Amino acid sequence: MPQAFAAIAAALLALAPAAPAAAETWPLQVFAEPFRDDGPTYRLDYRPLDHAARPWRLCVLYPHLKDAYWLSVNYGMVEEARRLGVSFDLFEAGGYPNLARQIAQLRECADPKYDAVIVGTVSYDGLTPTLREIARKKPIVAVVNDIEPGPITAKASVPWREMGRAAGLELSRRHPKGSPPVRVAWFPGPEGAGWVSFVEAGFREGIAGSSARIVRVLYGDTGREAQAQLVEQLLVEDDGLDYLVGPGPMAEVAISILRARGELGRTGIISTYISHGVFRGVLRGRILAAPTDFPVVQGKLGIEMAARALEGKLEIRHAGPAIVTVTPETAKDFDRGASLAPASFAARFSYHGGE
Repeated sequence: MPQAFAAIAAALLALAPAAPAAAETWPLQVFAEPFRDDGPTYRLDYRPLDHAARPWRLCVLYPHLKDAYWLSVNYGMVEEARRLGVSFDLFEAGGYPNLARQIAQLRECADPKYDAVIVGTVSYDGLTPTLREIARKKPIVAVVNDIEPGPITAKASVPWREMGRAAGLELSRRHPKGSPPVRVAWFPGPEGAGWVSFVEAGFREGIAGSSARIVRVLYGDTGREAQAQLVEQLLVEDDGLDYLVGPGPMAEVAISILRARGELGRTGIISTYISHGVFRGVLRGRILAAPTDFPVVQGKLGIEMAARALEGKLEIRHAGPAIVTVTPETAKDFDRGASLAPASFAARFSYHGGE
């Protein structure tokens, strides 16, 4: 009889629904002094919430969805919202020049139907007055782009200064001080955007110990069309460049433009962040290096921090993944799932539980 009961019990256990899997841990760099990007950090295997206490509704703002970087952030948010059992509506400003549009979208987030706001800003401090009003009523979590910290509750980001520095250090590794000089065209991104000044400062720090010299600086929106116009304009005016360095869309379009001119391989390309196209370029040796800040993980962390803030469980207010530079030599070992959305993923402007 005991054996029979044991067999029945085993059968019942096999039929019972499995317990929810424990949340995966994320290796993060935690800022000991929240919102101080140049302060000390420590590494933590961060364990997110297993599930939200309520089906919170979140309002999310992006600067744009014109490149694969923000698409990957979006994928991370959809995945984490699904896992936690929360929902969101997403508004994108259409580009970094559109501060007024993002302010209007932020005012939509003040609607009582939203429990918290997650913001990827187009401007370091352009949203501050409106954010201060909203912060009196609900938590605000910043993601990716740097922002004036006064009104925010938490921040999922890496220091963009370090992203620029990582790109610059790749030039220093290839061309140390004292070696023959190389001429560099530098594409910082949209002038006035919250992250650009930090990337630029970091890049200049990174090349300080090299023979690289910046001979041209070209600001512009990070859309592919805008960056292609800048690259084509540059190459018409100056064909003696050794490197083009700048954001992912610049690196992507530069491959085809240089190939058409018969200069691919003579002029090196380095990206200041990774995207699907950049990663393919690195794999094929067309792009020499690209640091990644793991945008999928940043998207997940932004959603998770918002849930914690709403539930009074927010212990870490500022964290992000550790930056890794991907090169043709290291690309095969690169964890794509933490940085890049699947090729089949399409942008989601809303996610509601059960979808």
